[in-house]
Amino acid sequence: MINEVAINYILLFVLLEFYEISWQKAPSIMGMLIRMHKYYAKSIILFLIMQPTFYFAIGFAILTDYNISAMILLFIKTADIATKILLIEQVFKKRELTQELSLILLAPINGFLPYMGLVLYPALITLSIN
Repeated sequence: MINEVAINYILLFVLLEFYEISWQKAPSIMGMLIRMHKYYAKSIILFLIMQPTFYFAIGFAILTDYNISAMILLFIKTADIATKILLIEQVFKKRELTQELSLILLAPINGFLPYMGLVLYPALITLSIN
């Protein structure tokens, strides 16, 4: 059974994740990158502040004494932000895209993709608490 503490962490995470989804959601990965680039171009600090689930993952890992599930959550969130930054740099700064990458970035994405974190991350939070 999930205890009350886990439910509170899950609810907080879901709220933060919905916030991130709301400002990043687009019909393609390129659309998502364009939305993210607006904040990144102003300041990388602003871009990082707009990723509250990353800070949640850091604090949660510390609070759970670096539980393996919490560390997996932190690793995934770190890889997610690093990938976003690398793609933004590649597309908007260097302007070096292969034809294959261009096709991938412009392809429509499934409407479920932005919400995948709402399935995976609460499971990791639950495993970390119990």
